Amino acid sequence: MKYLVNTCTDAQWNMAYDQFVLEQGPWEEPVFYLWQNAPSVIIGRNQSAYAEVNLPYLEEHGIALARRVTGGGAVYHDLGNLNYSIAGPVDQMDQAPFILEKALQQLGVPARRTGRNDILVDGRKCSGYAKSLCGKRMMIHGTLLWDVDLEALTRALSVPGSKLEAAGVASVRSRVANLRSYLPSLPDILAFQDALQSLLAGADTAICLSPDQLAAIDLLATEKFRSWDWIYGHSPATTFQSRRKFACGTVEAHYTLTHGVFSALRFTGDFLGGLPAEKLAARLLGCRPDDILREDIGRYFDQVSPEEFLQLFR
Repeated sequence: MKYLVNTCTDAQWNMAYDQFVLEQGPWEEPVFYLWQNAPSVIIGRNQSAYAEVNLPYLEEHGIALARRVTGGGAVYHDLGNLNYSIAGPVDQMDQAPFILEKALQQLGVPARRTGRNDILVDGRKCSGYAKSLCGKRMMIHGTLLWDVDLEALTRALSVPGSKLEAAGVASVRSRVANLRSYLPSLPDILAFQDALQSLLAGADTAICLSPDQLAAIDLLATEKFRSWDWIYGHSPATTFQSRRKFACGTVEAHYTLTHGVFSALRFTGDFLGGLPAEKLAARLLGCRPDDILREDIGRYFDQVSPEEFLQLFR
């Protein structure tokens, strides 16, 4: 199979690369490429960034957040993870979900596809994939866990009430498989990538994108995949309840975020403040959570700074 070479590790740029290949790839047969992301969380097209991701942990550790064009769940990527994408005409993509399973088996890994979109090894998940259609073209892309930081994975995807929050690293480790332990003859992920590339490409050669095509990907990354509207604003309506103790007392926030802005907001608790909290709630309707930093929060909640108050929504 012919292939592209993508050495970029910027998650948001790589999401633009995927969309460009899906929508504008001129090739008449399937192509593939293997790629990596620096530490990042990639959420599915239909997910809420606020409900699926531990945003404070991402900010604290410099982990990027990106939204992809395909559905499915949130995933954590780092340089211990190898990603793959296969794109081509729909009528030639029927075998695409099986290609990685067969390649892993050829390398000596007892891999088996199961469920909707997983590849398991000894009953543990080592890969998951998602797909997207655009006219008569299809893309399938997914992950291959080589030696992923499971603690960072668990923390990044742990939000209040989530399965991962309760599970912890030990439980996650029991349910996922890093492929490194199954391929002791390969010293690192680059050797794994080379071996996999050779199997998938066979005698076929690389396709090079033109400077104009790369410039188009740059523009798509800037205008769409790095934008607040795509990463946060694309989030569906999601309702939350959070509680935090401040100098003014305990505050509970009951709120709904629709496309990343407050569409409903109510405060309850034993807090003290000069102005009615419902006035602040009304002011914030239609605003992003970060817009709280522009408000004089201490007028509504005694001795509470905007920065402190914003943590109620993180």
